Amino acid sequence: MAIAIMTSGGDCAGMNPAIKQFVDYCYTNEVQPYLIYDGLEGLIDGAIKAATYEDVAGIMHEGGTKIRSSRSKRFFEYEYRKQAFENLQKHGIDKIVILGGDGSFRALNQFHKDFGVNFVGIPATIDNDIYGTEYCLGVDTALNIIRQATDAVRDTSASFRRACVIETMGRDCGYLALVSAITCGAEICIIPELEYDLDSIGKRLKGELANGRKYIVCLVAEGCNKDKCISTPNLVRWLEEDIGIETRATILGHVQRGGNPTVFDRLMASEFVSYSIDKLLSDHKEGSVIVYKKSEFEFVSIEHVNSQKYKIREDLLELAKRLVN
Repeated sequence: MAIAIMTSGGDCAGMNPAIKQFVDYCYTNEVQPYLIYDGLEGLIDGAIKAATYEDVAGIMHEGGTKIRSSRSKRFFEYEYRKQAFENLQKHGIDKIVILGGDGSFRALNQFHKDFGVNFVGIPATIDNDIYGTEYCLGVDTALNIIRQATDAVRDTSASFRRACVIETMGRDCGYLALVSAITCGAEICIIPELEYDLDSIGKRLKGELANGRKYIVCLVAEGCNKDKCISTPNLVRWLEEDIGIETRATILGHVQRGGNPTVFDRLMASEFVSYSIDKLLSDHKEGSVIVYKKSEFEFVSIEHVNSQKYKIREDLLELAKRLVN
């Protein structure tokens, strides 16, 4: 029996621990593990290799993905999916573990419908925007990187009596900015999911500055640059012109995807992968996604994951409402 693992879409910390656990756990269960390099593109091009312990030795602490990733337009065409299936057949592979987001899961689901290749999807995206799971692999590391950067920027802002606007990633989801604002003690949090009142925020900040506040920290989600709410440049302009405080912007960008995986991401990677392999070794016949809800793991269908748009928990949104008024 042979099972392959692949990473697809955006990379994140936690993928390498998952790959290592995959190889180790397969050998424990006397299953031959295979590595698919370069995501869906590699699957089409036949970049498939039988894995050994040496392939994954010493990667637990590394960010990114050793087997690399990609986004593939070719995979939407049947002829290339057929080519990918034939590549799997050469190695006797009929089961895949895929780490990625909902787009990657949809691609594999079509692959399953076409050729019957069973798979389990592991949610792996720092955006944490996959419906049906409270946690996606890589989120904890990204949050810690944002926390470290925000703490550092706060230090220099306090030294010069400045405001700092820190923009996080997350596509259209404000989860990273929201949690970072709460845990870093920010004064402002601007995300697509929360309505804000600049007049009210301005009145509050002016009062705080008059009473001795030395700096202002603002977390803003990148999705706010898409005409949903005030953009980072406009927020900087507003702080300088309306609030009257010198302001600097820091766009964190792809630094949030890298770095050494946290203990929590390493542990979750191991659990996600182990349960996924157990599922594939059972009588599992359909493509599914493993999710984490209320401190428990469960398997759901691709249709369930795609049935609704992810929403941030109301209790988290409630905690940040004081930062938008």
